[in-house]
Amino acid sequence: MQAFERGDWLGRTQERHDHFGTHALRRIAATFNAPTPKHGEELPWLWHWCFFDDCVNSNGLGPDGHPQLGEFMPPAHGRNRMWAGSRVEFIQPLQVGMDARRTTILQHIEEKHGRSGSLLFVTLAHEYWQAGQLCVREEQDIVYREPTPPKLAAGDTPPEAQWSEPISPDPLLLFRYSALTFNAHRIHYDFAYVTETEGYPNLVVHGPLTATLNLAAFVRANPLAQVRQFSFRGVRPLIAPAEFQVAGCHTARGIADLWASDAGGISQRASVKFD
Repeated sequence: MQAFERGDWLGRTQERHDHFGTHALRRIAATFNAPTPKHGEELPWLWHWCFFDDCVNSNGLGPDGHPQLGEFMPPAHGRNRMWAGSRVEFIQPLQVGMDARRTTILQHIEEKHGRSGSLLFVTLAHEYWQAGQLCVREEQDIVYREPTPPKLAAGDTPPEAQWSEPISPDPLLLFRYSALTFNAHRIHYDFAYVTETEGYPNLVVHGPLTATLNLAAFVRANPLAQVRQFSFRGVRPLIAPAEFQVAGCHTARGIADLWASDAGGISQRASVKFD
């Protein structure tokens, strides 16, 4: 990996503007088999991840389909990238039909060494604003790992669930979510690349897609809950087209543990705090 000084990258800032318009929301709703929210209604939980993309030109993409590094993100060249997790605080609802602004600070960079080799953790701090009001605050963890075989061992057995929904991650769902987020990462649609270059047995399900489906299942099971905080972290990859479950249980008043699991065990862990 190209050497760099962390101090040259920490504190870098970025600003993006977007509009939560009907055209985009119809496509998101169709992908999730959900009704399209109307003007002035609340944006459904985590749908903000489908906005504020970088719109990098095709000649600005790296071999894996991600934007080339060394501009806003540090030059972790030659490594495989994944969205490892997020911690989201919902301060007030984002509104459909309005402009919004996202500010980002490159908050933390840390190199760690594990059984799979060297891992570079980069944490981005996002704030989402609408009409001059802070609505959502989020920390997003990006991990760059050396090109070693992915961790595909069995995970923990999930606990007893109080609600559960089956998900069939066929290539159409993965394609649509990649399109919604303008995410060209080839592990989600390019079978030859994902199997021959990164070593997975088939297409990989997006971490944020899994998290969005998980939180939506929680809301359907708990329709009166007002979500205040949500966090998730990836444990092991979910591989399409194998069916998986999004499920959860209450652990205390206003707190629930969520998870996504396939036949091999838990693949993503999440937590939600709510009123």
